[in-house]
Amino acid sequence: MELKLRTEQPADYRETENVTREAFWNLYSPGCCEHYLLHVMRDSPAFVPELDLVAERDGRIVGNVVSLRAVLHGDDGTDCEVLSLGPISVLPECQRQGIGGRLISRTRELARELGFRALLLCGDPDYYLYQGFVPAEMLGIRTADNMYAMALHVCELYDGALSGIRGRYVEDSIYDIDPSAAEAFDREFPAKGKVVGTESQRRFDEIVVVRRPAE
Repeated sequence: MELKLRTEQPADYRETENVTREAFWNLYSPGCCEHYLLHVMRDSPAFVPELDLVAERDGRIVGNVVSLRAVLHGDDGTDCEVLSLGPISVLPECQRQGIGGRLISRTRELARELGFRALLLCGDPDYYLYQGFVPAEMLGIRTADNMYAMALHVCELYDGALSGIRGRYVEDSIYDIDPSAAEAFDREFPAKGKVVGTESQRRFDEIVVVRRPAE
């Protein structure tokens, strides 16, 4: 069936939040909070509505990607605006069909047209290195607390977009969500069981601890 990519509309919000919940449930931790994150992100001044995309198949939303403005604090004292990519969500039964890649590719095109330099995210190298990203360390980019991190990746939106720019990547504070608020929001959805110790959770735990101080 044909896949249609389009901008999310307010009437889509709850359906998209449910897609995100299904995509992340028990993936990185027991349960998930990404659907609540998506819910509150839309009201953030850093949110970019033009980059809030859904993938639709046969009238049903099967995927979503969003982006927020972020900042690279350069070592030379200058700041550079970039984008934080994600959450990126695809329904479990629709994964491994190229939908996530299509959403990322379209985001790159639109973000470049909007004048942004780069996308950054924290994720699994086994996936994002095949989606046009490179380890942020290759460009001298560190976390907000000045660490090189295995999970941090960057995708320049045109050749040399970040040439000569080294520094600390600082994402919007909206990502620091309140766990109790996320739990309360989740109760608006049908109950789901939480599982501890999945293979994806173990993989996530391995990746996020691989960090080293900048020299």
